[in-house]
Amino acid sequence: CLTQKPLVGMGQKEKRGQIIADVPACRNGELALGRNVLVAFMTYDGYNFEDAIVISEKLVKKDVFTSIHIEEFDIEIRETKLGREEFTRDIPNVSEKALKNLDDGGVVRVGTRVGPGDILVGKVSPKSKTELSPEEKLLHAIFGRAGEDVKNDSLEVPAGTEGVVVGAQRFSRRMHLGDEQKKELLKDQKKYAAEMDARIAAMFRRMTEEINEATGQTMIDPSTRQKVGKSDLDEVILEQVEGFSANWIKGSEEARKRGEEIYYRYKSRLNELREEKDRRLEHMKRGDELPAGVLEMVKVYLATKRPLSVGDKMAGRHGNKGVIARIVPEEDMPFMEDGTSVEILLNPLGVPSRMNVGQILETHLGWAAAVLGFQAVTPVFDGATEAEINKVVEEANEHVRKRRKETADKKQPPPAGEISVEMPPALKMTLFDGRTGEPFEQKVTVGYMYMLKLHHLVDDKIHARSTGPYSLITQQPLGGKARTGGQRFGEMEVWALEAYGAAYVLQELLTVKSDDVEGRTKIYESMVKGNNTLEAGTPVSFDVLCNEIRGLGLNITLEKKKGI
Repeated sequence: CLTQKPLVGMGQKEKRGQIIADVPACRNGELALGRNVLVAFMTYDGYNFEDAIVISEKLVKKDVFTSIHIEEFDIEIRETKLGREEFTRDIPNVSEKALKNLDDGGVVRVGTRVGPGDILVGKVSPKSKTELSPEEKLLHAIFGRAGEDVKNDSLEVPAGTEGVVVGAQRFSRRMHLGDEQKKELLKDQKKYAAEMDARIAAMFRRMTEEINEATGQTMIDPSTRQKVGKSDLDEVILEQVEGFSANWIKGSEEARKRGEEIYYRYKSRLNELREEKDRRLEHMKRGDELPAGVLEMVKVYLATKRPLSVGDKMAGRHGNKGVIARIVPEEDMPFMEDGTSVEILLNPLGVPSRMNVGQILETHLGWAAAVLGFQAVTPVFDGATEAEINKVVEEANEHVRKRRKETADKKQPPPAGEISVEMPPALKMTLFDGRTGEPFEQKVTVGYMYMLKLHHLVDDKIHARSTGPYSLITQQPLGGKARTGGQRFGEMEVWALEAYGAAYVLQELLTVKSDDVEGRTKIYESMVKGNNTLEAGTPVSFDVLCNEIRGLGLNITLEKKKGI
């Protein structure tokens, strides 16, 4: 296995519940969700206002919180009323440049870097003659030919997504195969069967050699009187595999016993190979299990690298979550006396009102653990006490003093990355402004905290709309990123504009930017022509309201009179 590693060895005794293998990002069954980073509780020009977080560019450069995400995209082939859909590279009205990364079957090649709008799987669907556009009808009328009878229905990379193709799987039912496909399938089956037969024959030959060596006698096939496992033809060997039994092993009782041990050791492995061969051939013949109505399916896996960026959400282990507001160059971050720059700046006002003082205790304990080189693991709600933390901090200070003396005696600077600053008794230290080099007026709480990157990533949330789909009933723009929706302008926002007196902005938002169908068409035309006119009409939502009231048995008629 490529992803798991064993934690136990041969002959080791195990007991129930013991961990026997580790997975990636795991050690002895303990999962690593975040990283230990150097934090300071201080403000930074207001950039960490309201739980916002300021981070050093060092964390981005060193890929400390960089994550890799694998997204799955799939597309299906179905039988339609107009005919069957098809995966292909031959797509109408698509340039050769857009098709350069597709293989002969229309599926993108593994290793290709793709971006928004790129084709992952080429697919065409049958098109009825009634679906032709006016331009196509004109061409057909001029040239007098049927033209293309398929339309492009390919799977494309959605907006805001880019990455590298790391896998592509094709599933299909073995139904409705053409003659060429049947020939290809038969060829693949024969090739696979020959490969498996060669593996089985090679294993059987090894087994017979070991048995003959253990017994001192050559085994004979009773039915053919041939030597077992000595033929160069795989067909003969496979026949011997089918008919082999322990009775073929000759020699003294002790020799036969040794031979039978070898036979039973190989027997299960031979059976596994034969079962695997039968199962795979049956699968090749029958095809994959797919949902009802689906004839073929392709799944494409896209790997995306996500470095830490402004707008991503982070948290500690005390509910102290926040959004990254700024990534500051390493040289501009506050630094300690020994020149070590802080990696994350947290707002100190996020602690008192929430009363999660555990994060401060963790910061001090993390400092001592980093200096002394030990790992602190504490049970939930039963962690290290203040006295214990003070004790290990003093031990850390003693260690720092000792190391400073050693390096001073050798007349060498301390190794890179080693902390050579003592923690003062108040557990706060003086930091220096990276931009000016001046010390800050107040002392700051500094230490190591375990920080996690949460799954609320800005790349998944960022969204914009120019034009897009509208609701069929209200004719208002849809909502949400998945539907290319607009930003909701709710009641409270309307009140704000009313209070401000922005009448024309409000009229525009409630009519042409929303559900005034005629008005939005007119304003779109005026923008294309370069004019700037607003002719607001009646919103569809007003008509919907009138119909609702009529449904209650109250008739409403709109009258236009002079002076009203």
